[in-house]
Amino acid sequence: MILNEADYREVLARLRAAYPDAKPALEYKNPFELLVSTILAAQCTDKMVNRVTEKLYPVYGTPEAMAWLTPEELEPWIHSCGFYHAKAKNIVAMAKRLVERYGGEVPHDRDELTTLPGVGRKTANVVVSNAFGVPAIAVDTHVHRVTNRIGLADADDVLKTEQQLMAHIPEADWGDAHHWLIYHGRQVCSAQRPKCAACPLNTLCDAFRRGVVGGTKKETKGKGKKE
Repeated sequence: MILNEADYREVLARLRAAYPDAKPALEYKNPFELLVSTILAAQCTDKMVNRVTEKLYPVYGTPEAMAWLTPEELEPWIHSCGFYHAKAKNIVAMAKRLVERYGGEVPHDRDELTTLPGVGRKTANVVVSNAFGVPAIAVDTHVHRVTNRIGLADADDVLKTEQQLMAHIPEADWGDAHHWLIYHGRQVCSAQRPKCAACPLNTLCDAFRRGVVGGTKKETKGKGKKE
């Protein structure tokens, strides 16, 4: 169930107060690095991605440099990020596409970005929001879980969650709200054993009120498909 308007606004206000300095955890210097890092971050921690890219980017930090590689040459660099065969194949193909079709520039448009190999809607939203300042809400597993627990969304998949969040959160807050929710999901509202007693949202949270989390009932809501 989605919260009423007053509670919804209060949740956003409390998130803003709790995480005033929320920002991307991935380290990058330009849109291409952010794009590659976001692809690498699938099913991997941002901390591990940063460890890998601090060595990768000084050598292969541009589309032109990356496009000269074969996937097999890239694999040893990104092995620690997991799923490295698929990621290497997609990153090299993506770099080649950028060089051939976009002159080595990362597109500012989300729909254009999703035509690149390995780039889905969530990744595209991360890039346009953080690299180009375009309002967007990137819904990953943290955002999907947290928003459906709290009552900011009531959806079975990430696309519906994104659409509902866009309908209820002011557009100017989309980018910040993504980071608030990421931080909250990692620090408090974890998938297993969420810290409900210490949560600044527990008096408003739909799942907590119903005893679905922090109680005895089994959580079944908001289990959309993972990205």
